Amino acid sequence: MSPDAPLLSVNGLVKNFGGFRALDVLSFAVGRGEILGLVGPNGSGKTTCINVISGLYRPDAGAIRFEGRPIGGLPSHRLVHAGINRTFQIPRPFLTLTVRENVEIALVGKTAHRDAVEGGADADALLASLDLADFADQPAGQLNSAHQKMLDLARAMATGPRLLLVDELAAGLNPAELERVAVKLKELARSGIALLVVEHLMGFIDQITDRIIVMNAGKEIFEGRLAEAFRNAQVVEVFLGDEHAA
Repeated sequence: MSPDAPLLSVNGLVKNFGGFRALDVLSFAVGRGEILGLVGPNGSGKTTCINVISGLYRPDAGAIRFEGRPIGGLPSHRLVHAGINRTFQIPRPFLTLTVRENVEIALVGKTAHRDAVEGGADADALLASLDLADFADQPAGQLNSAHQKMLDLARAMATGPRLLLVDELAAGLNPAELERVAVKLKELARSGIALLVVEHLMGFIDQITDRIIVMNAGKEIFEGRLAEAFRNAQVVEVFLGDEHAA
């Protein structure tokens, strides 16, 4: 694979649910160390896109390539081992296990050759980086929703992804937590990890992304910087209504 080739390429992606087309011949690419935002109104296909790339749904048409290899339709566990992981809008931790144990489970695949002590040290470092160290010995079910989101991110990071899919992580976080997450995501990008971020908070998405794709009805209607997007009449119409579109 050429070093200049995109890490992830999506070409002509289609996903149908019965008679509803959630993704309509969607194409884009993400480079190594790039943060690409997916934005758009509810129902525009953003999370469906994440779900298809991460193996939760099978595509009905189109191609997905990661590091030059086709991955469309592969199950999620194989994609995690290949270097792709994700967060969820609603986190899914093991509620009765401790916060540390949740991360240690995620580390198993990456650190199978290491002993439990070293794996625990990795888990504690991850938790500390997301301000979860004080909760390490608590059951994950006792965390509030914001801390569960941080745990979800820690678990995804623990598998050592080269592509991280982030689905509405910022929703419900306070300003300090938002800043901490922004710093962490940009730090991951600087390390060479590519991120595809679905988000509704425009200030947050503008702070972290290199560029965005605006989606509507399963299609891309704009690609570029957020500041440029709201000078586009089609984007303005989608977000604000046709009376605002020049």
